[in-house]
Amino acid sequence: MSKNLPSPLAAIRDVFVGTALEGEREDVPSAIGYGLTLAKAAGAHLTVQSASWRLSGDDAWLGDFDYEEVAVIDRRLDALAHSIAERSAGDAAQAGLVCTTEAPSLPYPDIVSRLAAGARLHDLTILDTGPGTYDLDREMIEKALLYGGRPVIAVPSGHDAFAARRIIVAWDGSAQAARAANDALPFLHAAEAVEIVSVGDEAESDEAVPGAEFAPHLARHGVRISVNDLPKGESVAATLRTQAGLFRADMIVMGAYRHSPIREFFFGGVTRSLLRGSPTPLFLAH
Repeated sequence: MSKNLPSPLAAIRDVFVGTALEGEREDVPSAIGYGLTLAKAAGAHLTVQSASWRLSGDDAWLGDFDYEEVAVIDRRLDALAHSIAERSAGDAAQAGLVCTTEAPSLPYPDIVSRLAAGARLHDLTILDTGPGTYDLDREMIEKALLYGGRPVIAVPSGHDAFAARRIIVAWDGSAQAARAANDALPFLHAAEAVEIVSVGDEAESDEAVPGAEFAPHLARHGVRISVNDLPKGESVAATLRTQAGLFRADMIVMGAYRHSPIREFFFGGVTRSLLRGSPTPLFLAH
């Protein structure tokens, strides 16, 4: 009698979801629902870090603010962070998942440092890309990628449930793109369709490997693969957004920060552009 083969996602044993509350009117982050449903699909342990930004720890910029009022805001954010953590634990228990939660109240720099440290201890980190007033979400993504050493899935607002039936691999021949594709193999192997997309002249190195030459590597892993070379058009990021819509992609896999984050900040870059607006979750690796 034949036995059912385990899902390729079973290679993912622990998932880390990080959130950081900056204001009292924030909705429950999409990353939590996405991470919970991904952990359920993989049969993985779920860890949720629901942090609140403690304003009273940032004395340098508070200036003449009323410290009593700031303390009240801190307590409200802390209570909200704990509420989200407790709700996450309850939802995980209903889904049959083992879940660990924490709700630290920390100054701005400590939130991102703690997040990066937590990322090192898990197979995969799930974070929101949602517009933060102080770009806290994007800094958390950047620090997790550069100092966590593990891949990150950046989840746009509204993507509250995991899906990865159709995946685009953004390929520019770089080491970062190769790392992302290999880190994403559990998802690529489980997908119904995967398309390698190379855009214009983005591969600047003479040693870059064309998408058609990279495809056999993924095919040997059992990935259902096709290759699509596209002109650059308005920009690489805009072309990837359009193609993700045409392909009906559930996820874009890409190498992050091929150029330094500082250069991307001043001159723009594909990673930064897509983090500011992506039609689908981004699987990122550096």
